[in-house]
Amino acid sequence: MRAHGKKYNEAAKGRDVALRYEPKKAIELVKQASFAKFDETVEVAVRLGVDPRHADQVVRGTVVLPAGTGKTVRVLVIAAGEKAREAEAAGADFVGTEYVQKIKDGWLDFDVLVATPDQMGQLGQLGRVLGPRGLMPNPKAGTVTFDIARAVREVKAGKIEFRVDKGGNVHAAIGKVSFPAEALETNFTAFMDQIVRSKPSAAKGVYVRNVAISSTMGPGVAIDTTPYR
Repeated sequence: MRAHGKKYNEAAKGRDVALRYEPKKAIELVKQASFAKFDETVEVAVRLGVDPRHADQVVRGTVVLPAGTGKTVRVLVIAAGEKAREAEAAGADFVGTEYVQKIKDGWLDFDVLVATPDQMGQLGQLGRVLGPRGLMPNPKAGTVTFDIARAVREVKAGKIEFRVDKGGNVHAAIGKVSFPAEALETNFTAFMDQIVRSKPSAAKGVYVRNVAISSTMGPGVAIDTTPYR
């Protein structure tokens, strides 16, 4: 078991590990326990009753966090003509088909890549570069679309993507410690509602098994899962 530092141990005294808290109280405890000198990210970890080895039990989706993520997201759009102009008007940071070559040359100074379907042929050859970094556009994530303006606005507004890992867990960042507690609670509720809506029909038994919330450096606080079962 990994030993924790003095600050972590001091912060951990504020929560009872035997309890599962309501979201509002858990968020308050996370904010109180934050001790880093930077604005820590608030993260949620959800343990699901699914077996991701089976394709019909893979949980993935997107959700727009109402209060945003607290991060400035750099959006690259691969589109041409009118769609490129729509992307620029919607606030995309980088727009144009010439960025395909720039990525080939090693440029990766963006956070989200959106593309129109007619441009995906060009991006296919970049799978080895974009795939491992989670940057390849995907129709299920809403990043392959002709509705470019909407896609850009949603990403800028706080749209995040989630996917269950091999262990049946889903992790997501829902804001910053500096956010008001009400904003974090709103984001948490939106995220959990989408997790529940994403339940595979093949999943049996208890779906949401455990939920915990924490800051980047702080201790985790368990949340009551009763409303999500």
